Amino acid sequence: MTGSEKTHDGAPVTLSWLCHPVTLLALAVLLVNDHVLKPAFPGPLTGKLSDVTGLVLAPPLVAVLLTLLVPRLPTRAAALVGLVAVGAGFAAVKSSGYAAELASSAWTALAGPSLVRADWTDLLTLPALGLAWWSWTRARTRPVRHRTARLVRLLVVLPPAVLGVAATSAVYYPYALGTTMLDGQPAISVGSGYTSWPTEPSDGEWAISGDAATTWRPATETEGSRLAQQGPGQRQACVPDNPRRCYRVVTGHLRVEQSDDDGATWQAAWEVSDARREELARRSPNPGNVGQHFASRDLIVYSTAGGGHEVLVANGRDGFLRRLPDGGWRRAGFLFEQGNSAIDWDEPPRVDGGSPGERQTDLLLAVVLAFSLGVTVLVFAAHLAVRRSGGGPWWGLAGGVSMLFAAGPLVLLWRRDDDFATVPVLLMIVMPLGAVTAVVLFIGARYQGATTRWGGWALGGFALTVLLTAVPLIGWLYGMPLRTRFAVALALLGTVPGVLQAIRISRLVDPARAYARRHAPRPLYPYGFYPPGPPTLPEPPYPQQPPPR
Repeated sequence: MTGSEKTHDGAPVTLSWLCHPVTLLALAVLLVNDHVLKPAFPGPLTGKLSDVTGLVLAPPLVAVLLTLLVPRLPTRAAALVGLVAVGAGFAAVKSSGYAAELASSAWTALAGPSLVRADWTDLLTLPALGLAWWSWTRARTRPVRHRTARLVRLLVVLPPAVLGVAATSAVYYPYALGTTMLDGQPAISVGSGYTSWPTEPSDGEWAISGDAATTWRPATETEGSRLAQQGPGQRQACVPDNPRRCYRVVTGHLRVEQSDDDGATWQAAWEVSDARREELARRSPNPGNVGQHFASRDLIVYSTAGGGHEVLVANGRDGFLRRLPDGGWRRAGFLFEQGNSAIDWDEPPRVDGGSPGERQTDLLLAVVLAFSLGVTVLVFAAHLAVRRSGGGPWWGLAGGVSMLFAAGPLVLLWRRDDDFATVPVLLMIVMPLGAVTAVVLFIGARYQGATTRWGGWALGGFALTVLLTAVPLIGWLYGMPLRTRFAVALALLGTVPGVLQAIRISRLVDPARAYARRHAPRPLYPYGFYPPGPPTLPEPPYPQQPPPR
C-alpha cells in the first residue's frame, strides 16, 4: 500500500527531517570527521566539528525513534523532545565530570570502549541546535507519505545516523615508551594505543621535568627533534656521583636490578613477579602480549638537590617507576596526559587485591570455556551412544568439527588482544554453535536408540563437567592460581570424570533395541488401503423365498 498515511502518524514528518539536506550533510561530515580526520589530526578543531555536526544530527534522530516507538505522538512534540533532550544532555555531560563518566560507561556498553570528556568550551557549540530547528521548520512541510519511500529512508539513513551519533572518541590507553636525559633534565616519552601499540620513544610525545620528575611540561618542537634523534633508551645506568652503584632493567619482565660493585654482581631491587604481573595485566583492557607490553624498557639515573639520586624507569603499559632519594620504589603510573586521546592515570592499578569485578572480560571467557567443555563431553557421550547402537561415525565427526570451529575463536580471544570483539564473538558465534551442536547430537543419539535413562545420565555429565571446570576458573579470577595456563590446565582436567561417565553410560544403549527401533516392521499394506474381503451376508431375518410350485 502506497497511499497517504493517517495524520496522527508522526514518522512521515520526522523522517523528512532526518533526510533533510542539512541533516544529511551533518551526517556525512560527522562520519568523515570521526573516522578519518580525528585519528589523523586530533585536536580542538576536529573535536568541536564533531560536536557541531552531532548537535545537528541527534535531534531528528531522537524524533524519528520516538515516533517509531509512539506513532501517535504529535510531530511538534517529538521535535521539541529531541531538541530539548539533546541540548540538556549535552550541556550536562560537558559541564559535569560525573555526568561525563556516566556517559562514557553508557557509550562503552553501546559502541565499545569510548571516552566522553567534560569540557566547558564545548558548550560554545550549542547554537548548532538552531540549525537543527531551522531544518525542522523546512522539513515539516514535506512529509514522507508513501510507505515504500519511508522504508527506503529507514534502511538507508537510519543505520549510519545511529552509528554516527553513537561513535565518540575511542579510548587510547597510555604507554610508557622511554626515558632519557636532555641537558641534565629527565625526559619521558608517552604514547598510546588500543589494538596496535607504539614501539619506539619517537612514536610518543615527549615531556621534560626541570625539578627532578616532580612536575612536567610538554617538550618544545626543537626539544622534541633533539630527543627523537637520541634513539633507544639505555637499559643500564650508574649513579653520577657513585659509579659503583648501577641499575639495569631485565628485558621481558617488570624487574629492576641493582649492583654495588660496578656491575660485577646483580640483585633484584624491585620487581613484580611474572605470575602477579599476568594477573595485573589481565585486569587491564586489551593486555595482549603481557611479556612485551608489561615489561621494563629502559631507565635513567640522575642526582637530586639533596645529594641523593633517583631512578626513573619506563615500564610500558604499567607506566613509570620511580626510585625516590630515600631508597623506596613507587609505581608512578602516567605522569601527564597526551593531547586529547589518552587517559590521565595519576595512580596505577594495585598489584594485588584484584576482584572478579575488575576482570569482566575474563569472567565471560571463563563462563564460555566451562560451557564449551561441558558441551564437548556431551558430544563425546552422544558419539559413543550412536556407535554402540550401530550407527555410523558421522554424527560424532560432525560434532567434533563443529566444536573445533567454536574452539578457534575462543582460543584467540583468551589472548585479550581486542576486548571489544570478545562479547559479540562469544555470544553470537561460540555459545550458539556449542548449544546447537549439543542439541543436535543429543537428539541424534536418542533417535539412534539411546534410552531415556542414558539421556538423564548424559545431561548429568554435562552439568558435572561445567561445575568441575568452573571451580579452577573461578579461583583464577580471584587470583588462585595466578597463571592462566594453570587454571586452563585444571579446567581441562575437570573434564575427566565427565569423559569416564560418558564411556560408562554407553553400556545403557541396547544395540538390539536400537536396531529394532531403527528398523521397525512396516505394515503389509499402505495406510488406509486393504484388499476386498468376501461378500457380506445380510443380517436375519432373511428375505422370504417364494414357495415352489
